[in-house]
Amino acid sequence: MPISEHLLEILVCPRTRTAVKTVPDAEVQRLNELIAARRLHYADGSVVEQSLEEALVTVDGKTVYRIDDGIAVMLIERGIVLEAGGEGGKQDG
Repeated sequence: MPISEHLLEILVCPRTRTAVKTVPDAEVQRLNELIAARRLHYADGSVVEQSLEEALVTVDGKTVYRIDDGIAVMLIERGIVLEAGGEGGKQDG
């Protein structure tokens, strides 16, 4: 279930207060490949083990938040860390 546009307008990264946007399906697939290879980590340092169905990314492309069963998991420690030039790479779009 896609996240509503109204909700998307008010959601922000809980750590930086940066706006978020939906992650395109092709990018979700790429992230899932990195998850399968155990190359992505949550902000708390633990390895991301569960694949993504949907996700949000900060507009600066540094953090991904999963959407599980239509609910955005906007917890600082559950942000998936993506740094420019790192394993996750910079998000475009």
